[in-house]
Amino acid sequence: MGLSAPAGRRKTRPRAKSGPSMQTDKPGLAARQAAHRILGAILDAKASMDGLTDEAHGHPHYLALEPRDRALVRAILLTALRHCGDLDDTITRFTEKPLPAGATALHAILLAGFAQILFLDVPDHSAVDLAVASAQADPRSRRFSGLVNALLRRAAREKETLLARYATAPVRAPQWFADRLAEIYGPETAVAIDACHRLEAPIDLTLKAAERDKADAWAERLGAIVLPTGSLRLGGLSRDLVSLDGFDDGAWWVQDAAAAMPARLFGNLSGKTALDCCAAPGGKTAQLADAGANVTALDMSANRLKRLSANLDRLGLSGSCHTVATDMFAFAPDELFDAVLLDAPCSSTGTVRRHPDVPYTKSLADIAKLADLQARMLDKTAEFVAPGGMIVFSNCSLDPDEGEAVARGFAGKRTDFEIVPIRREEAPGLEDAITSDGFLRLTPAHLDLGDPPISGVDGFFAVRFRRLA
Repeated sequence: MGLSAPAGRRKTRPRAKSGPSMQTDKPGLAARQAAHRILGAILDAKASMDGLTDEAHGHPHYLALEPRDRALVRAILLTALRHCGDLDDTITRFTEKPLPAGATALHAILLAGFAQILFLDVPDHSAVDLAVASAQADPRSRRFSGLVNALLRRAAREKETLLARYATAPVRAPQWFADRLAEIYGPETAVAIDACHRLEAPIDLTLKAAERDKADAWAERLGAIVLPTGSLRLGGLSRDLVSLDGFDDGAWWVQDAAAAMPARLFGNLSGKTALDCCAAPGGKTAQLADAGANVTALDMSANRLKRLSANLDRLGLSGSCHTVATDMFAFAPDELFDAVLLDAPCSSTGTVRRHPDVPYTKSLADIAKLADLQARMLDKTAEFVAPGGMIVFSNCSLDPDEGEAVARGFAGKRTDFEIVPIRREEAPGLEDAITSDGFLRLTPAHLDLGDPPISGVDGFFAVRFRRLA
C-alpha cells in the first residue's frame, strides 16, 4: 500500500469544512490530539514523558484536559511506547514505502491508533474515526487521512494475527538499546528483558518495620502476595492506593521491590546517623528512618522535598528526618555519618517498564555523561562517611558503565575504602543477582513468578563500601 491513498480508491484530498480546527469539539478528539502531540515530542525531540504529562507544568494541550481524558492520554502514550517497535514493524509491512521524512505527526497518529485498537479497551470504530479526524485537522497530515483510515481498519481486521506475531517477535527496542542489551547480557537475556519491558509494571509496597511480622495478614487484606524479598505485590495493575487499608495509618509506602534493596544493605541502623544524598521521592529515606536512623535527606529541589516530607508525615517518620535543599557538592555537614546512601541520577534504563520513553529519549552519550557524574558524586560521598561507616551506591540503570565500572573505579583509587560483598542471604529470591564481585545486579527479568503481569522488578545496581580510616 502506498502513502498517497489506499489501493483502489480515488486519490482525492479530504475537504475540511472550516479549517484545521473544525472538529476539535468532537468527543474524545482533544485527548487524541494531545496524545499525538506529546508522542511526537517524545520520539522526535526526545522530550520526557514525565515532564510533558506533569500535572502542574506539563504540555498545555494535556493540562487543558479533564482528569479522565488525561488518564486516557497517559494510557495511549504508555502503550504506544511499550509496543513502538512492533507497531513500527506493522506500519512498514502495511505500506509500500516508508513514511515521508519528517512526518512526525502522521507517525504519532498511526502509533496511537494502532495502540488503541490492539491493546486498549477502545472500540475499533472510535479509534479509527478519531485518528482520521485528527489527521484531517492537522495541515501536516491532512492529505494522509485516507491512509490513516485504511491502515487502522486493516489493523482492526487483522488484530489476532498481529498480536500473535508480536508474541513471538525478537527484541523491538530502539536499535542502540537492543544492541546494548545484547552486548551486556547476551541475546537470550536481552529477549527476556525486552519481554518484561512490554508489560505494565506491578505495584509493590514496603511495609513499615512494625508491620513486617504481619506481612501475610496485610497481603490478605490488600489482595497482594508476599515476595521473597519481603515486599508486597498488589494484585491488579491499577489500584486506588489512597483508599487501601493502611494508607492513612502510614503502614506502608509504594516502592518497587528492587528499589527497596539498597537501603537494606546497611544492616542495623538503630541509633545511627544516615545521609540520603539524592532523597526525593523518599522511599529509601523512609526505609532509613524506619530502620531507626537519624536521617538527613538532601535534594536540589525544595518542592520535591516538600512532597517527601508530606510522605514522611503520613508514615509517622518525620521526627527521625530533617531535609536540606542543596546540591550535594555544596553540602558541608558538621559531623560525619555512619551510613551514606547515594542512589545516583542515571539513565533510568532499569525502569523502562514504568517509563517506556527512556530508550527513545536517552542514548549511549547520555550514559557516558551520567557515569562521569556518578563517579564524581561517589567521590564526594566519601567526604561524608565516618571511619567504620558505610556507603551504599546504587542506581536504576541496566548499563554496567553506570554501575560496575563506577564501583570498580572508586575501589581502585580509594585505599581508605573496601568493598563489603553483598551476601546471597541478603537478597532472598534474588540470589542469582549477586555477582562474583559481591555486587547486586538486577534486571527486569529477575523475580519471575510465573505469571507475566506480576513478574519482574526494576533493573538496579548496588554496591557497598566500608571506610577503613
